[in-house]
Amino acid sequence: MPANPSTMERKTKPHRPSLPDVFSSVRVSTSPQLWRRALGFIGPGFLISVGYMDPGNWATDLAAGSRFGYKLLFAIMVSNLLAILLQGLSIKLGVATEQDLAQACREHYSKPVTIGLWVFAEVAIAACDLAEVIGSAIALQLLFGIPLLVGVLITSLDVLLILLLQNRGFRYLEAVVIVLIATIGVMFAIEIFFSHPQWSSIAWNLFVPSHEILSNGTMLYIAIGILGATVMPHNLYLHSAIVQTRDYPRTTKGKREAILLASLDSAAALTMALLVNAAILIVAAAVFHRSGHNGVAEIGDAYKLLTPLLGVAGASTMFAIALLASGQNSTLTGTLAGQVVMEGFLHLRLAPWKRRLLTRLLAIVPTIIVTALWGMSGTARLLILSQVILSMQLSFAVFPLMAFTSDPKKMGEFVNRPWLRILGWTSAILIAGLNGWLLVQVFLGH
Repeated sequence: MPANPSTMERKTKPHRPSLPDVFSSVRVSTSPQLWRRALGFIGPGFLISVGYMDPGNWATDLAAGSRFGYKLLFAIMVSNLLAILLQGLSIKLGVATEQDLAQACREHYSKPVTIGLWVFAEVAIAACDLAEVIGSAIALQLLFGIPLLVGVLITSLDVLLILLLQNRGFRYLEAVVIVLIATIGVMFAIEIFFSHPQWSSIAWNLFVPSHEILSNGTMLYIAIGILGATVMPHNLYLHSAIVQTRDYPRTTKGKREAILLASLDSAAALTMALLVNAAILIVAAAVFHRSGHNGVAEIGDAYKLLTPLLGVAGASTMFAIALLASGQNSTLTGTLAGQVVMEGFLHLRLAPWKRRLLTRLLAIVPTIIVTALWGMSGTARLLILSQVILSMQLSFAVFPLMAFTSDPKKMGEFVNRPWLRILGWTSAILIAGLNGWLLVQVFLGH
């Protein structure tokens, strides 16, 4: 029986690669030793992980720790497991089909739907960049006394860093990101050491949910905020593209190993993100909650209180350095995500620096207005709004991802197994429900 012509066309129709300038550009060892081959896949997961520890997550973690101690560590753990699952599916889509999520959407959906999904993706990138602008500007003010408005304008200069790193090669970009992640990790490791947290309580709450979550409305709200705004939608587009920068054999065996090794890289990097988010909450619990400062939710307040409460000179400075590293880190990945969605959905290419300026302008304009009118308190509210915007449209990336990776015609032998489909769709519905609930509560003023 002859094959369906449309199916054959889909399998053989050539398509432009994701990020063509760096497609298959990173050499992967052909050594018989698995660990040597695995080294070639280290990097993309860390680029993705920065979205899980960006300034937009800091306020939520600070609020959770200062108000409820260690009780919401379980929410961070669950959100991280969801992230590992969805980023793993993104990797599988990119390797198995040699398309990123944006390209798959363009191929599968009608033009109006494709345009709509592109708009949602661009809004997500702009909202995420908004958080990076605010976080970086706050860090510059805390470290150097630079006025917020001036700091916002200074952040636009990071386009020069983007251009330099991309011209040097993809490995340089990954190396800078890993160094910045390590900086954040070291800063918070020192903070935890001096804060003397209750390790037994940490271990318990990390794996066992508190019974108070369902009975305490505020705790439930913050827990859903952690879960609902953790998975960054643009990261699903980005990961399916940058995994293809590796020069692995484009054979069934080569793809299978690439999915395995890239998933290990992703899981390791996201575990690092888990540790950073948990560290922010732990420091907030050990320093603020223990001393009765239960209302600390703004980054500026945390900075002012850390050194006097810890009694350690430089504690606040380390906090601000980690914040600046977090903001700059997420900035690097935002540009790449913008390129992926614009090229994938529209087949429109812009030079990286033009793409960066476009995204940054969309973020800077509202930030300048809010900063000029309301200062630090206004930027704190804008930071929360950026997370709500991300939550509103997350499902528009998660549901197509689940649909594609569960489609045997698209994925072939790499299609999701039944248990993975059940787990994935359950997670997608859970995320949609939690985000919907969070959105309703925000608009009701709760």
